Amino acid sequence: MTFKEQILQGIPTILPAKREYPKDANSAPKRKDILSVEEKKLAIKNALRYFPKAWHPELAKEFANELKKFGRIYMYRFKPEYKIYARPISEYPAETQQAAAIILMIHNNLNPDIAQHPEELITYGGNGAVFQNWAQYLLVVQYLAIMTEEQTLHLYSGHPMGLFPSSKNAPRVVVTNGMMIPNYSKPNDWEKFNALGVTQYGQMTAGSFMYIGPQGIVHGTTITLMNAFRKILKKEENPNGKIFLTAGLGGMSGAQPKAGNIAGCITICAEINSRAATKRHQQGWVDVLIDDIDALVERTLEAQKNKEVISIAFIGNIINVWERFDEENIFIHIGSDQTSLHIPWTGGYYPADLSYEASNILIRENPELFKEEVQASLIRHANAINKHTKKGTYFFDYGNAFLLESSRAGADVMAENNIDFKYPSYVQDILGPMCFDYGFGPFRWVCASGNGDDLDKTDAIAAHVLKELMENSPEEIQLQMQDNITWIENAKSNKMVVGSQARILYADAEGRVKIAEAFNNAIAKGEIGAIILGRDHHDVSGTDSPFRETSNIYDGSKFTADMAIHNVIGDSFRGATWVSIHNGGGVGWGEVINGGFGMLLDGTEEADEKLKNMLFYDVNNGVARRSWARNEEAIFAIKREMERTPNLKITLPNLVEENLLKDLF
Repeated sequence: MTFKEQILQGIPTILPAKREYPKDANSAPKRKDILSVEEKKLAIKNALRYFPKAWHPELAKEFANELKKFGRIYMYRFKPEYKIYARPISEYPAETQQAAAIILMIHNNLNPDIAQHPEELITYGGNGAVFQNWAQYLLVVQYLAIMTEEQTLHLYSGHPMGLFPSSKNAPRVVVTNGMMIPNYSKPNDWEKFNALGVTQYGQMTAGSFMYIGPQGIVHGTTITLMNAFRKILKKEENPNGKIFLTAGLGGMSGAQPKAGNIAGCITICAEINSRAATKRHQQGWVDVLIDDIDALVERTLEAQKNKEVISIAFIGNIINVWERFDEENIFIHIGSDQTSLHIPWTGGYYPADLSYEASNILIRENPELFKEEVQASLIRHANAINKHTKKGTYFFDYGNAFLLESSRAGADVMAENNIDFKYPSYVQDILGPMCFDYGFGPFRWVCASGNGDDLDKTDAIAAHVLKELMENSPEEIQLQMQDNITWIENAKSNKMVVGSQARILYADAEGRVKIAEAFNNAIAKGEIGAIILGRDHHDVSGTDSPFRETSNIYDGSKFTADMAIHNVIGDSFRGATWVSIHNGGGVGWGEVINGGFGMLLDGTEEADEKLKNMLFYDVNNGVARRSWARNEEAIFAIKREMERTPNLKITLPNLVEENLLKDLF
């Protein structure tokens, strides 16, 4: 069968032969054995729903073995034979180009060069899934291939509920992931209901088909690092020879060494999984691999002495690095952590003094003891960091729930009021006031042609638009504008592309609309092929996350999720090609609600109208909410937007004098 025929087939008509699990695969951690016997039977019944009754006797035993071995039913037998990667959009079978664009993005998320655990359909974060199993994948791409412009595909946590009649102006796909009743949103609930096959953790851009490889976070990490160094260094100093110490080289965290190189510092990133570290080294995202702590000390001292710009992956535990650098009195200028602490008990964080392999066995065989080991290590980790911060290290939480889980373990990470953390979130200190409040966030695009020349042309278009906008930009956003012009002009030389021909930069509503409009005009003229627009969920409006995206909201509303819900609804009727809303995201199940969109630009007038309407709302919904929270930068930004857009009327806060509150209670 041809590639197109396999896509159109969906669930095969003849039962495929059983497949052996690849020996060299970077497999997902084995999940907790949490289901009762009756629940395991229910999980098998749920899985068999996808297949003809005649296959049930054989598949029931096979799926039961998968559940025993992996803690999940992935249906490996049904993984397609063809290679999965982002092909040019013209190679996909589809009745509508919008649907073909979505298949392209699904394939990009599952590309083994990009996906963390591709056999398990996991893109990043240890559990950030595109689908729960391969049957869902087969059905979804089939539905997309046959759908018309008057149908919408509804996905319930990876499961295609079906094609429903809609309209040309409706989204082609509506995605939800992990949307639990609030009282059933604890970590063990995810373990249970995911094992049953009724929900999944979509992370952020994994389950919304908008991941573009580590590049997607390189830009935000670069901006964060540049501004972190600006906070601690004198104006005339540069980061050369200064140390940034962190951990994690998996999916999103794999961007850290590349960002460190662009920012101009020494990056040391610890990773316990040698395969993940080796993969990043092979892809050119990290310069040096070291697996010996003595060699790491020696190489670090050499890099400091020579004021090098270099990234080093240490294959080992980050705790050993913090502790050894303290003993050697090696000064760490900036410290953070980007391990997957949103899933601390299932492979997101590995304890000190236990190997990667031994930890994975313990996760499966004695999860309670593993939890104790993780919590003891978090205390030890925090203690080591505290020693360095007393020497002057600037440490920030990178939104991975490090401080949250450390506090739950009893580590010394709380402020004197015992309410706040002693260290800030990077959003509180940097991205919130400098970017999100002004409306700047991670706007991204993918060249659907797969042509590198198209990417070069879009880079040039974006740079030209930003330069024009900067000429009339107020002083408050000049730094953001210049940082992004510098970024886009150097993006190609920094070799950002893994998988699809994609790019990301930070822009506000005006910038996003004008860049997208210029793209659509270029498509209409035949200068470039179709473009798929999107963004990270980690943005101005898309995510309500009290310990990350909305950590600089101080009016008490940071634990609400109205903004993210309004965003997905508002985008859906303003022209998005597909929309998504998730429970979970980067800081953990039950800790955040986040959403995103995708939009195909095809050079038509309809696309031009949709992009102006939707991109404007997608940003300014969040700026309005942040202004109502009394964030000074957001008040400035939304007032400026109302002057630019007479049809926009936002409720502004009346600020209260603090002395009025002194003797009220």
